[in-house]
Amino acid sequence: MTSVWRRSATAKEQSQGTAAAMRLASVSKTYGEGTGAVTALDDVSFDVPRGSFTAVMGPSGSGKSTFLHCLAGLDRPSSGHVYLGDTELGGLKESALTAVRRERIGYVFQAYNLMSALTVKQNVTLVPRLSNTAVDESWLREILERVGMLQYADRRPNQLSGGQQQRVAIARALVTRPDAVLADEPTGALDTRSSQEVLRLFRQIVDETGQTVVMVTHDPVAASFADSVVFLADGRLAGQLQRPTPDQVADRMTHLGNW
Repeated sequence: MTSVWRRSATAKEQSQGTAAAMRLASVSKTYGEGTGAVTALDDVSFDVPRGSFTAVMGPSGSGKSTFLHCLAGLDRPSSGHVYLGDTELGGLKESALTAVRRERIGYVFQAYNLMSALTVKQNVTLVPRLSNTAVDESWLREILERVGMLQYADRRPNQLSGGQQQRVAIARALVTRPDAVLADEPTGALDTRSSQEVLRLFRQIVDETGQTVVMVTHDPVAASFADSVVFLADGRLAGQLQRPTPDQVADRMTHLGNW
């Protein structure tokens, strides 16, 4: 199948003129004030290459979720800058930032967040329909076929397995042809077989369509599907591995306290 998305991604690359799909530039994020202040990110700079699959790992409290939320524009940094392509998110008004999050960033969460009263097709097209945007039916069909859910388009979430529901959530994240897909523990609620299927799907999406995926995970096996694994500790970058094995990821996690 010739991907419509491949052509779209190339056009975006040409128009935005940068090799990074997303970028953090000296980003710090502090919650609270005074003696009760907590620094979740501490002067973090990181580029997410276009067409890459990046896993983000670290112990509890290391800043993983804040890292993802800042990339997504869900949290504004206390200092520093966040870029989506050449767009600096901190310079946008709230309405413009909402539009960017809706149209240019796809989200996949552990809990699926599907509407139980809607069919698979209706769930996938929910975001464009809420924003009164026309749905490209040929693109919708391609997405559903890619994630293996075309034959289930008229079913509701309670008629699907957990792995199938996550596939629907991935299709929903892709329907707007986003610049990047951000996934927060997407396999955390799945059994081993379903997890493997979802991770292979992410890998396929990156390899075959040139999509950019950033995934927060605690699982070394999940992280090994990525092109690179970025480690955080105490809100700071603590190293990076390229296409590591699960054992290499687990070993690095074990020694993060000494980074």
